[in-house]
Amino acid sequence: MKRLGFAYNATNEAALELRERALGWCDVRGIEAWSAPSVDHDGLCRELPDTDALVVLGGDGTFLNAARAVAVIDVPILGVNSGKVGFLSKAEPEQLEAVLQLLLTGAYGFELRMSLDARLARGRIPDGREHFALNDAAIVRGSSARVVRLSVAIDGSHLATYIADGLVVATPTGSTAYSFSAGGPILDPTSQNLVVTPVAAYMTAIRSIVVSPRHVVRIEVVDARDVLVSIDGREDFPLEVGDAVEIRARERPIRFIEPRGSTAFWQLLRHKAELLPS
Repeated sequence: MKRLGFAYNATNEAALELRERALGWCDVRGIEAWSAPSVDHDGLCRELPDTDALVVLGGDGTFLNAARAVAVIDVPILGVNSGKVGFLSKAEPEQLEAVLQLLLTGAYGFELRMSLDARLARGRIPDGREHFALNDAAIVRGSSARVVRLSVAIDGSHLATYIADGLVVATPTGSTAYSFSAGGPILDPTSQNLVVTPVAAYMTAIRSIVVSPRHVVRIEVVDARDVLVSIDGREDFPLEVGDAVEIRARERPIRFIEPRGSTAFWQLLRHKAELLPS
């Protein structure tokens, strides 16, 4: 690799320190490098076309922000965790220099991760935008304490109408996030499926389901006083009764860099679970 990019959390002191270490390491070895805050989507997209890899310095939120850019410009991505849990990262801060050396020598492979497009329709009129999500799209109640009523269809076939706090459609990568906290299953992150999970659903026989990526999941707001769709917990868009969200798998996967000797996902899952408060 001849040119590396570093996306970082500009509000995290540990991430800022990692950025300085990474840029210094590259400078000593004559490797061209650049850096930008992970929230600077346009800045990342300007730099990525001739970049060999994007290294993310921060937690899962930082990674999700940066992933938007590699969804536009196909560059492999690697996370170095300086957050709390870091399910999306492949290395910890003390491993930074060692991991960069593995990149330099080509000692890595790729994991292909599925992502989502969410498309909003106001009434029956699509808004024309595709909203990228690596983890999930969640249709949830806002500040109101009232539940919402959501009609869910798979490829036009009605599945259920949920009375609930909301509903999450997640990727396998996102199955360890909001969907899991709502009772959904954990999927192998390299699998190809959508996970549909209601949040605190009332009196329903159909709980979390797993759907083929060939299908489109459509959620329509039937009744709600205050409801929104949240994309990766990053962007929120208010919805009204009659609005709908269509969610489908993106054709091109995101390429996660897998450095040689990386911890296997199931071992990482067990380790991260031990760090969570009981």
